[in-house]
Amino acid sequence: MRFSVNIPNFGDFADPRNVATVAVAAEDTGWDGLFVWDHVLHRHHQGRPFGDPWMLLTAAALATTRIRLGTLLTPVPRYRPQQLARQVATLDHLSGGRVVFAAGLGGPVDDEYRSFGDTADPRVLAERLDEGLDLLRRFWSGTPVDHRGTHYEARDVTLLPATVQQPGPPVWIGGFWPRRPPMRRAARFDGAVPLYERARHGHVPDAAEVRDLIGYVREQRTAEPDRPFEFVLGGATPPDAARARDLIGPLHDAGATWWDERRLQTGPDLDRLTPVLRRIEAGPPVL
Repeated sequence: MRFSVNIPNFGDFADPRNVATVAVAAEDTGWDGLFVWDHVLHRHHQGRPFGDPWMLLTAAALATTRIRLGTLLTPVPRYRPQQLARQVATLDHLSGGRVVFAAGLGGPVDDEYRSFGDTADPRVLAERLDEGLDLLRRFWSGTPVDHRGTHYEARDVTLLPATVQQPGPPVWIGGFWPRRPPMRRAARFDGAVPLYERARHGHVPDAAEVRDLIGYVREQRTAEPDRPFEFVLGGATPPDAARARDLIGPLHDAGATWWDERRLQTGPDLDRLTPVLRRIEAGPPVL
């Protein structure tokens, strides 16, 4: 099992220098990844400064050499695919091929989409997500792309350089379980990042629900069942090592491959550098 740190892209972490500090601390203390949120607007956190996640991750990439870097998660329908493809490919080169790309619809939908005159229809956003993911993979290949779809068009375009990782960075798909469509989508890619209706962000899911989800996704992976696939869970672990093992161990046994530490994401210290650093410097849980 691998372990990552999860931080928002607002508050203290709107400053790329603070994100670089967090990234260095995570790498030095044995964590395997650093993931940041990708929000433009989240009215629950209004009044705080927000930073662009790709600029924040650029600072993290320049300050580190080992840990994986990415967003958890990027709302693909909010972007133009060609713009997003360039940002991800540039970061993949800068980091030496350490990018993980996590994708979904994002939210809150009213804040992230309707506030800027965009549709909030989940059916349309899901169509744009699927079409956008297909285009991203094709753009990352560095080969000519011709595409005329429902929402996007590309006329004989080649985006260079291709990503360091081929056929592209690992793509993880987020969504709420027990909703099936996001996990069917995840089965087509490289990983699933589920949230649970009964264990929202920052809360640890029940092992029985994790087993149900993993079993369902494995059933859907009929095209390439042996291709590596990640099951990414997250929540807050207690400071006591034995209690943390008791909490994460059953999830590992159920098939989880990553633990994403969201210890401070449910309290007032969510976006403050000092308490986040304190948790990171204590090191990842030990199984």
